[in-house]
Amino acid sequence: MDQPREEAPQTALAEAVERVTQLEAELESASNATTATDALARAREVLHRWVDSVSGVVATPGAGRVVLIHIDGSESRIASPKLPMLLAEPVRWE
Repeated sequence: MDQPREEAPQTALAEAVERVTQLEAELESASNATTATDALARAREVLHRWVDSVSGVVATPGAGRVVLIHIDGSESRIASPKLPMLLAEPVRWE
C-alpha cells in the first residue's frame, strides 16, 4: 500500500540514514547519525562555517569528486554523484 505523501520523505530519510550507518559499520568505523531538530541545526551551523572557509573548488564530474580548498590551505574531498555536476560550468558553444 502507498504511504501518505508526508511520510514518504521521512521514510526515505530513515532508510538513507540506516543504509549509511550499516555501510560504516561494515568498515568497522563508528558513525554518528541524527535527524533530531536541535542536533541537525547544530550540524548545519558547523557545515555553514566550514563551507564559508572555502577559498577554492575543484569539481571533477567524471570522477564524481569535489575538492574544497580552505583558507588555511587544507583540503576536503567529497565523493558525490550530484555535487560535481552542480558545480561544473555548463558547456557553451559560442
